[in-house]
Amino acid sequence: MDNDLFDKGLAKRKATLGAEYVEKNLAAADDFTRPFQEAMTAWCWGFGWGDETIDAKTRSMMNLSMIGALGKMHEWETHCRGAIKNGVSKDELRAIIHVVGIYCGVPQSLECFRVARKVLEEEGLI
Repeated sequence: MDNDLFDKGLAKRKATLGAEYVEKNLAAADDFTRPFQEAMTAWCWGFGWGDETIDAKTRSMMNLSMIGALGKMHEWETHCRGAIKNGVSKDELRAIIHVVGIYCGVPQSLECFRVARKVLEEEGLI
């Protein structure tokens, strides 16, 4: 493993998802899941998020669109929290969900709205 890429990814991952969340996930990794956690941190967060061509806010908005399209709501919730940390506003979240609805269907946008409302309430934003 490229330790520089892992370290860069770890910093990006913590900045977006929160150090407590990331450390909890890494601590829960065992011999079976640790290699994936390390590779994902290096590849997704070090290589992907570490590319400064796209700022963190824009990348968060892209991720919400793609993860919403895939219907992976646990990950969508996690990245919704991260998007808020990266400066995505309530209005921007709404607009992203509208796009998910247009391209992926109303039921999927309703799921995104349900999760976004939960996150926004927990963050004290509505």
